[in-house]
Amino acid sequence: MEMNKKTRFNIGYWVVAFLMLMAFQYFFATARQVAQIPYSDFETYLNQGKVAEVAVSDRFIQGRFKAPLNGRPMFITTRVEPDLARQLQSHGVVVTGQIESTFLRDLLSWVVPVLMFAGVWMFMLKRTGGDLGGGLMQIGRSKAKVYVEKDTGVTFAEVAGVDEAKDELREIVDFLKDPRSYGRLGGRMPKGVLLVGPPGTGKTLLAKAVAGEAGVPFFSISGSEFVEMFVGVGAARVRDLFEQARAKAPAIIFIDELDALGRARGIGPLAGGHDEKEQTLNQLLVELDGFDSSTGLVLLAATNRPEILDPALLRAGRFDRQVLVDRPDKAGRIQILNVHLKKAKLTKDVDAEKIAALTPGFTGADLANLVNEATLLATRRRADAVTMDDFNNAIERIVAGLEKRNRLLNAKEREIVAYHETGHALVAMALPGVDPVHKVSIIPRGVGALGYTIQRPTEDRFLMTREELENKMAVLLGGRAAEQIVFGHLSTGAADDLVKVTDIARAIVTRYGMTEKLGHVSLEKERRSFLSTDQPYYGPQDRSYSEQTAAAVDEEVKRIVDETFDRTVNLLLKRRHVLERIALKLLEVETLEEREIAAMVQAKQVSEASA
Repeated sequence: MEMNKKTRFNIGYWVVAFLMLMAFQYFFATARQVAQIPYSDFETYLNQGKVAEVAVSDRFIQGRFKAPLNGRPMFITTRVEPDLARQLQSHGVVVTGQIESTFLRDLLSWVVPVLMFAGVWMFMLKRTGGDLGGGLMQIGRSKAKVYVEKDTGVTFAEVAGVDEAKDELREIVDFLKDPRSYGRLGGRMPKGVLLVGPPGTGKTLLAKAVAGEAGVPFFSISGSEFVEMFVGVGAARVRDLFEQARAKAPAIIFIDELDALGRARGIGPLAGGHDEKEQTLNQLLVELDGFDSSTGLVLLAATNRPEILDPALLRAGRFDRQVLVDRPDKAGRIQILNVHLKKAKLTKDVDAEKIAALTPGFTGADLANLVNEATLLATRRRADAVTMDDFNNAIERIVAGLEKRNRLLNAKEREIVAYHETGHALVAMALPGVDPVHKVSIIPRGVGALGYTIQRPTEDRFLMTREELENKMAVLLGGRAAEQIVFGHLSTGAADDLVKVTDIARAIVTRYGMTEKLGHVSLEKERRSFLSTDQPYYGPQDRSYSEQTAAAVDEEVKRIVDETFDRTVNLLLKRRHVLERIALKLLEVETLEEREIAAMVQAKQVSEASA
C-alpha cells in the first residue's frame, strides 16, 4: 500500500515539465540562430548587399544573411518608417525597434483551452465518481472504514441482553488473540460468522465489541456499498477489501446488511448470470474459499433476512456458524436498561425491572430510544431528574403515538369512543390468561387512533393455546360489542380491530390446525420473515389447496369470529352497569389508570354481593 502511494504520479507535473522544456528549447534556439539588430544596421547591411532575403510584416522584418554574421545566419529588426529612419541616420542616431514576442500569446492560445477542457473533465469525473469509491481512478477501491481497537470503543461489557451470542463470539476473540493455538489439535476456526436477528438487537454493536476485545483492525462496510452503476466494480471492491484485510491480519471484516449483497441468485424477473450483484456475490464466494482461517482473518456479517440469502453463501466452509441475536427477554431488557440508565439523572422511584416489565418485545435500540424519550420529556418540563412517570409517558408515546389534543371530537364521537375503549378494558379484565389493562384513554393519539387501551403482559410468552387466542380476539372485539349494546349500531372505529381479529382466526384455521373440520393440517405458510413480528407480508401467495377447501376455510374463519363476538356481547351484557359507570367516568377525566378501573369494578361486585 505504501509503495503504491509513492509511485503514484500526478499528470499535472508532467504537463508543467513538458511546457517548460518547450519554452527552454524555443528561447535557446532563437538566441543561437537569430540576431536582433537595429533598423539602421539593417539598412547598412542592405546597402552592402549582405542580405539574402527578408520577410516583411506590418510590425517587424525578418531575414537571412548571405553569409552568417557572427555565427548567426538570421536576423530580426523592428520595422521603422523610411523617412524617419533617414532623418535620424543623418544625425548619427542609431535607430532600433523593440521586438514584441508573441510566443506567450501563441502558447496560451492553445494551452489555455486544453487546460480548461481538462479541468472541466476532471471536475465532472470527480462529481460523478465521488460516490464510486473516490473518483474514476479509484472505482474499484473498497470503501471499507478501518477501525482499530481504540476507535471502536466497544467491549463486551457494554453489550447487554445477548449473553448467548456473546458466549459464541468469545471463542472468535480468543482465536484472534492467538490464532496458532487453535490449530494444535487439527481443527480450524470458522471462516465466517453470520449474525442473524431482528433490526435493532445489536448485531453491529456485537461485531465492534469483538474487534474491541481482540484489539485487531476492524473493516466495516455495508453490503449495498459493493454494488454500483459500473459492471465489475463490486467484484473489484471485494477483492480490494480482502487484500487490505490480509495485509493487516489478524483482522475482522464486517459486512452489514449482507442480504443487499448475498440475495439468492436466480430470483426475480430480471435475474441473469451477468447481473452486477451476482458477479459481486460470486467474487465474495471465491474470496471466502481462498483465504486461510489460520492467518487470523475472520469474516463477520449481519442480516435480518437470512431466508433470502444464497444457499452457496451459507454452506459449511464459508459461513460456518450462525449466531442468533434475538429480542431480549425480561432479564436481558433489565441488563440493557442498566447500561443506558447510567447516562441519565434519575429519581429514586425509577426501577429498571418495572420498566422491563412494561416493554415486552422491545429491542436494544427501542430501549435506548425509550430512555432518550424519557429524558427529553423530563427536560421539556424543566425537571431536575427523570421520574417513573416520564418513562410511562415515553412508553405510551412510542407504543400509541403522540397525543393529539388539538384533534377535537364532537360530543357524540367522544361518547362512542369512551364506550368502545371501556368495552376493551372490561373484556380484558374478565377473561383469564389475558394481559392486564394498564391504562384507558379517549385522548386521540398517533395517526388515526381516537382512543387507546394499553395492556401490559406480566411475563414473556412464547406459546398460546386456542382458548388464549380466542380470548385475545374477544378483547379486540370488546369495543365493537360495547357499541352494539349501547347504541344499537356499529361504527368505523373498529376497523383495525377487525383486521387483527380476522388474522388471528385465519391463523387458527390455516396455520395452527386448531379446528375439527379441517383437521391438523397447515394450509398456509408464514407470510412474514421469521425474524419480524410486526411487519406481515401482503403480497401474492401460492395456494396449495382446492376451491372447496378455500370455501371451508372462509366458513370456519367466519364461524370463529361470529362465535367470539356473540360471547363478547353476552359477557358485556352481564356487566352493563359497570360499562356505563366506567364510560361516564372516562368522559369526565379522559384517562383512567389500572387501579382506578379495578376499584370501580370491585365496588360494583361488592354492591351486588351485599344486595
